[in-house]
Amino acid sequence: MGNLLKVLTCTDLEQEPNFFLDFENAQPTEAEREVWEQVDVVLKDAKGILDELQAYKGAGQEIREAIQNPNDDALQEQAWAAVVPLVGKLKKFYEFSQRLEAALHSLLGALTSETYSDPTQHLEREQALAKQFAEILHFTLRFDELKMTNPAIQNDFSYYRRTLSRMRINNVPAEGENEVNNELANRISLFYADATPMLKTLSDGTTKFVSENKNLPIENTTDCLSTMASVCKVMLETPEYRSRFTSEDTVSFCLRVMVGVIILYDYVHPVGAFAKSSKIDMKGCIKVLKDQPPNSVDGLLNALRYTTKHLNDDSTNKTIKSMLQ
Repeated sequence: MGNLLKVLTCTDLEQEPNFFLDFENAQPTEAEREVWEQVDVVLKDAKGILDELQAYKGAGQEIREAIQNPNDDALQEQAWAAVVPLVGKLKKFYEFSQRLEAALHSLLGALTSETYSDPTQHLEREQALAKQFAEILHFTLRFDELKMTNPAIQNDFSYYRRTLSRMRINNVPAEGENEVNNELANRISLFYADATPMLKTLSDGTTKFVSENKNLPIENTTDCLSTMASVCKVMLETPEYRSRFTSEDTVSFCLRVMVGVIILYDYVHPVGAFAKSSKIDMKGCIKVLKDQPPNSVDGLLNALRYTTKHLNDDSTNKTIKSMLQ
């Protein structure tokens, strides 16, 4: 393994970058194993969550009929019977977000510890943990993309809460009420009210990690994020590295991870990812995105446009703003 910093500051195009983060095959060393196994339990469930979300059709038809025929008890019962199991799924997705946040804390704890002197060494020597961190970011952006294009989620949950409230007023026993009590319903409702709920969970979780670990310089966390963004950018724009990906899916994985760490950095760093002092080459990252096939990265460009915190700050370079317009 070479020195990643040489890669990141390299302006000589003839000099090949010599650091490859193996997102496809990295295996945990003994030192990584404990944290890796904790996180692996969570990640094993991530694909199932995405599959369920992708298949989520909602109860729009039943809800419309119930609302249009308020005195038809059969239609009210049909709508309720359709919504209750869906709310069970929405609760499951929300609870998974809490598990994901805990997994993120474990990974950040390992990747920002004083074991190594800088984030480059962490990512070089703890590739399996870096890969898991990347998988969390990839899942997060994919979840939010699916959620944003599915208005049924919020409609179903709103209908559930309204109906439950009416049942309480009329003293009607509500099957499923024990599943989601009022306090939990409030938290779930807030979760889905956000355009990108998983990303918000991760950015809040990263901010919380920084505030809870005051003995750890904030740079340990922000440098870990900026280094990860740079590694992804270098791998994507360097033909030698890109040719080592055995699957085209790894390219989209790498792009998602790069955008995910940029957004987290933008939330956690005091001045954000777009300021002149940012350690992320934003112009380079945006160029890499724009060099992809047309329409393949619209969601990722929109994530940078609409889910970052500092893009519209006065300190943001005008060129960067115009690149994202």
